[in-house]
Amino acid sequence: TTLDVIGQPVPFIKNVIQGFSKAGINHTGAGQFGISETGSLVYASGGFAPPQKNLLMWVDQRGIEQPVTAKQLPFFGPRLSPDGQKIVYSTDTLESQIWVYDIIRDSSTPLTREMNAVCPIWIPGGNRLIFASTKSSALNLFSQACDGSSPMERITTSGYDQIPTSASLDGNVAVMEINPVTTYDINVLDIRSKRVTPFLNSRNMESNSEFSPDGRWIAYTSDVSKRYEVYVQPFPATGIEYMVSNEGGTMPLWAKDGKQLFYRRENHVWVVDVRTDGGFQTSKPRMLFEKPGYQNRLSCRTYDLSYDGKRFLMVKEEQQKAATITEMILVQNWFEELKQRMPVK
Repeated sequence: TTLDVIGQPVPFIKNVIQGFSKAGINHTGAGQFGISETGSLVYASGGFAPPQKNLLMWVDQRGIEQPVTAKQLPFFGPRLSPDGQKIVYSTDTLESQIWVYDIIRDSSTPLTREMNAVCPIWIPGGNRLIFASTKSSALNLFSQACDGSSPMERITTSGYDQIPTSASLDGNVAVMEINPVTTYDINVLDIRSKRVTPFLNSRNMESNSEFSPDGRWIAYTSDVSKRYEVYVQPFPATGIEYMVSNEGGTMPLWAKDGKQLFYRRENHVWVVDVRTDGGFQTSKPRMLFEKPGYQNRLSCRTYDLSYDGKRFLMVKEEQQKAATITEMILVQNWFEELKQRMPVK
């Protein structure tokens, strides 16, 4: 009647297959079972899916691949440090954590160990990171030194999930916030004051926001046209919006000099030339290459640009063969067993 919880959870059936959502933000862990009103239970056994064994790859603008490392790990959302010597990434696992990979030493070091932590980005200067963590009830923003020499510092206290997506040289961080009413929104965090202000909040889905190198423009993904396309707006916002892609696009990425804008469309990488003197102008989009099997998500940008701007840092996902489920287990009169194990007080 009151919906008050009056007891503690009790383990009942072990090894039920769990749903593994590859959204990059959270994994549902939904149990694969069903219960009828008459008291029958059906479920499939199997537990959790094993972690992905992904590859970090360099891919040049012609599509030629070269491994960054021979290690196969659940890499997700890699970001190259400003000096090009380290790569920070989160793990594509049930409980995501953040690791720092040293390219020269070919070694990975864990940065976080508490709760889920995802989607790290470098703060200009290259010594600190900002990432999202569920150390609070929702995914909020935290900062930490990239060598782990200081504890996590909480930056925001929102009741909504927040993901950092890019940082400008003058101390602003673009943030994707997931609002139950307006869906995916774009906000901007001032690192110095820790103040968060709205940039683009509508009932459309806006994500993958990226500051231009000079901090004057923000590129992002939006479904305002009923499909995902890449757009650019001035920063601070003026209400003027420029469409960059024309047949679909996600995950924009600026060239180091701001004269090109790359984006993804399914298995393709596209580019447009950009001019910002006297306004904002782009060339006709052109495809650089097509590569199937590379990580592509809406929650975090899953590729980056090399230090010299000539290659992309990308994650090649292992093509895991789904486990074959050959049987389901049916338990009749399960409610009777339930009553015996958990008597109503």
